[in-house]
Amino acid sequence: MTRWRLASWASRLVSLWVLALGMMGPAQAQKPQVFQLNLQRTPEALYLSGRMELSPEQVVEEVLLKAVPLYFVWQADVYRERWYWADRRIASVTRTLRLAYQPLTRRWRVSLANDAGASAGGAGLQYALHQNYDTLADALAGVARVTRWKIIDAARLPADENHYVEFAFRLDLSLLPRPFQIGVGNQREWNIEVRDRINVPHRAEPDRPQVPAAPGIDSVEVPASARAEAETTTPVR
Repeated sequence: MTRWRLASWASRLVSLWVLALGMMGPAQAQKPQVFQLNLQRTPEALYLSGRMELSPEQVVEEVLLKAVPLYFVWQADVYRERWYWADRRIASVTRTLRLAYQPLTRRWRVSLANDAGASAGGAGLQYALHQNYDTLADALAGVARVTRWKIIDAARLPADENHYVEFAFRLDLSLLPRPFQIGVGNQREWNIEVRDRINVPHRAEPDRPQVPAAPGIDSVEVPASARAEAETTTPVR
C-alpha cells in the first residue's frame, strides 16, 4: 500500500510539473526599436538598409563583461508570390556579428562573418572584418546597423511579378557557449528578436553615388568615433 501511494504521489508531481512548463511557454521576445528599415531596388541589385536601437538587459551586459561573446544575426529571405501555390523562396542571405569585450584593452570588438561555417558553431565562422569600439553603446550601434546590404541581383527579380522580403534580426543563442545555453531560451532578457515583411518595389531607381568605403568593407556602416582595423580575409556578401 505504501509503495502504491508513493507511486501515485510521484505521478501527480510529474503531471503538475509538466503542466506548469506548458503554462509557462516560451518567453516573449524583447524587440529592438526599429528606426529605419527599407529596400532599394536598382538596375543592378536589391539592397536592404536598416537601423535599430539595442538596449540589452543588465544580465546580458554582465555576461559580456565576463568576456563571453554574443552573436547577432541578420537574415533576409526573398519570396516570389504565386497565386496557384505557396510562395517560392528565391534567395536567402545571412550575416553574423560577433560582439565581444576585451578586458586587457577595455575595448569592444565586433567581427563580421558570412554564413559559411555557421552550422559548426561560433568557432566555425569565417570573419571578414573586425572593428574596435571604445564603448558598448558604439559597439551595439555598429551591430544594429546595416547599409546597402546586397540581397539579390536585379536579374532574378522580374518586373512583372510580385516579390517581398522577410527580414529577421536576432540574438543567436545556439552560438553561445554550452553552459550559457541552458535555460536562457525561456528568459525574456535573452530573447532579442525583431521580424518584418517588406514588399519589393516594382520599379528600379537610379543608383545613388556612395562614399567610397575602406578596402574589403561591403555595406557595413559604423560610427565615426570607431577605430578601424583592416583585417579582410574573405569577401563579404
